[in-house]
Amino acid sequence: MEVLLVLGIPFAGGVVLAIWGHRAIAPELNAAASFLTLLAALALAARIVADGPILVWNDNFFVDPFNVFLVALTGFVAFTTSLFSRPYMRIEAHLGRLSPNRLRLYHSMFQLFTFTMLLALLTNNVGILWVAMEAATLTTVLLVSLYRTPESLEAAWKYFILCGVGIAQALFGTILLYLAAERVLGSGGTALLWTHLNEVKGELEPTVLRLAFVFLLVGYGTKVGLAPLHNWLPDAHAEGPTPISAVLSGLLLNVALYAVVRAKVLVEGALGTHFAGNLMMGFGLLSVVVAAFLLSRQRDIKRLFAYSSVEHMGLVAFAFGLGGALATFAALLHMTVHSLTKSAIFFAVGHAAQKSGTQAMSDIRGLVESNPAIGWGLMLGSLAILGMPPFGVFASEFMLLTAAMHQQPWTTPLLLAALGVAFAAIFGKVQPMVFGEATAKRLPHRPALVPVFVHLAIVLLLGLWIPPYLAQWYRAAAALIG
Repeated sequence: MEVLLVLGIPFAGGVVLAIWGHRAIAPELNAAASFLTLLAALALAARIVADGPILVWNDNFFVDPFNVFLVALTGFVAFTTSLFSRPYMRIEAHLGRLSPNRLRLYHSMFQLFTFTMLLALLTNNVGILWVAMEAATLTTVLLVSLYRTPESLEAAWKYFILCGVGIAQALFGTILLYLAAERVLGSGGTALLWTHLNEVKGELEPTVLRLAFVFLLVGYGTKVGLAPLHNWLPDAHAEGPTPISAVLSGLLLNVALYAVVRAKVLVEGALGTHFAGNLMMGFGLLSVVVAAFLLSRQRDIKRLFAYSSVEHMGLVAFAFGLGGALATFAALLHMTVHSLTKSAIFFAVGHAAQKSGTQAMSDIRGLVESNPAIGWGLMLGSLAILGMPPFGVFASEFMLLTAAMHQQPWTTPLLLAALGVAFAAIFGKVQPMVFGEATAKRLPHRPALVPVFVHLAIVLLLGLWIPPYLAQWYRAAAALIG
């Protein structure tokens, strides 16, 4: 029942908003649908914590501590983003950037995008997982191109082409996975069910699985934004509406990485080696280093934090690749705090760009003076994402570096150097935006800043104290991943 509600509410919300998404009440309907989805996600999480993993609907849907944690996180960030988007999209309409029909497209696609992410997380069928990821691509293409400017259309086209090629690689990897499973499980849909594959992973053909993982990592890694497959991400963030930047960075990248981790569990079980982990470590480390050195070249505030997302997803991929209890716990914690912090930053950045009428960092100055809440939200969010104690990002990065020193000591200097370069680049650019001489104007609608400080408060709490039930949740998920 809970699975049906988690998937049914955003789908129904998308249908309703496709009809009434242009009306004045549409932002409230969008927020209400997201709130109901969050309640359903929390109910599902409570059931899994109490009763353990479940299989439903002929084993086509599977919920365990790993994916239900991401379902709850997706529901929460989608809800807070819908609250932020209420005044944000009204201001965009007031400024003449969006017509009623485009507002209807935005609200309906927001709900359908949420539906596709939750479907990808909850399905047990690796074929349906691929379909859900492709559907997420199609919905976000429409959202990135919402403004219909030459730049937004170019960004959407680049996103569609690069992620389309990537998702085709993932399809070939899925076909190879089915080929290996068919010999053990027989033909039919059961050979695509992850739980069935996991039970017989020791019997699967190692050579085929090794090749399958390469295609799956390249395919879904394109959606994660791992270097050198990240080129679509900065353009999509910079040209799309800011609420979409928040859910792209905070949610979609997690869902794509979830698909890679599920494949890693199968491949390492079949091979008995660290082949999959080594590949993830390599792509992750490359992403961290490349993104850190590209940060200093950015002039657009949303592109700056898009490259920061490449860096942090590289850290998470590296941690999952490293493996072990500590590194996996650090990866799960980092997924949580990155989603919350980066979405909070985009909330603040969106209103800062609206106040200044530009996304160019050189033209945004004195936010603390013109709007203290936006200014302090951006500064605190930037310090949090840079790993300043006592925020949760510091805790997860400290655990990751500790695990790296024990398991792969040679990677530690590279990680520390990249983190130092990223800190200097982001702090040096954000500080004059916040504390310089004010240039911003008043907004026609009051900005929604409660989500910014709610997110940052949770990240601060996770840096100081992880509630026992949440720590147990992470440990259970880490044990499943191995």
